[in-house]
Amino acid sequence: MKNKINITNKKAKFEYEILDKYNAGIVLTGSEIKSIRLGKASIAESFCEFNDSIELFIVNMTIENYSFSSAFNQIPKSTRKLLLNKKELLKLNKSVKNSGLTIIPLRVYLSDKGLAKIEIALAKGKKLYDKRQTLIDRDNKRNLDRIKKENKN
Repeated sequence: MKNKINITNKKAKFEYEILDKYNAGIVLTGSEIKSIRLGKASIAESFCEFNDSIELFIVNMTIENYSFSSAFNQIPKSTRKLLLNKKELLKLNKSVKNSGLTIIPLRVYLSDKGLAKIEIALAKGKKLYDKRQTLIDRDNKRNLDRIKKENKN
């Protein structure tokens, strides 16, 4: 399957310092996967959390209703279970509890088999001065690219 579905969380790299990345599966219903294949999903304000039995869930992930589905539509902003290995779950749970880190989704994509996958990251929130430095670095890079382009012509 050659679908180019790539739903990203654009603010994640600006708001957080990414420490480690993981790929996880998502438990979805039939109409939810069809909506994702059409690109009608958003992870902009979503985050991940553990329940009491050390299972990882994504909260506030928005998947719009599939237009051709029946009356049994899903709830657009429900919590959905993420599928990871037990070792990865235990490692993430330990990091979140002890270090005060958070788990954020970076992107949703379709695998080669057509399954919906989500790339999550163990992240640490940036301070205000780190965000300012990121903006300064971005502006400097843009200006440098502009100067290089002018010198070529």
